[in-house]
Amino acid sequence: MAVSQNMTARHAIEIDVNGKQYEGLVEPRLSLADFLRDHLGLTGTHLGCEQGICGSCTILFNGETVRSCLLLAVQANGGVILTVEGLASKAKDGNLLHPLQQGFLETLGFQCGFCTPGFLMTLYEFLNENPSPSEDEIRERLSGNLCRCTGYQNIVAAVLWAAERLRKSSDR
Repeated sequence: MAVSQNMTARHAIEIDVNGKQYEGLVEPRLSLADFLRDHLGLTGTHLGCEQGICGSCTILFNGETVRSCLLLAVQANGGVILTVEGLASKAKDGNLLHPLQQGFLETLGFQCGFCTPGFLMTLYEFLNENPSPSEDEIRERLSGNLCRCTGYQNIVAAVLWAAERLRKSSDR
């Protein structure tokens, strides 16, 4: 008996992405990164190595950073996801950009921008854990994300810039 290619089972998922509820039918092997990009149109999550090494696809899943290229969409069922598109909504002062995003602009913490979304999501979690990081602590956290364009110095400067603004805004 011939097996039809259309017999691939699809699974229903419901997830909260950037504060909005989404439902979808997905194939079991669809990565969360591909679901975000292709099904929801959230193309800020970039795919680099697709092996979890480069960090370009980093998002927050249930409050913790994960490589969305390594997580299946079906595994995210019932979860809460924050992508770079939702980061600005976390700005406490009503600005259009989160202080991390503004810091990258102010200090020229990016060049081509491909790796920037993954850095931003990694650093968002980091600054929530450590609001007054040292340069060495920042560099240690950055070690899981790769950038081929910068020397990381301006990214470190961006984190220090953002950390200062975040501390000031929480002191009010």
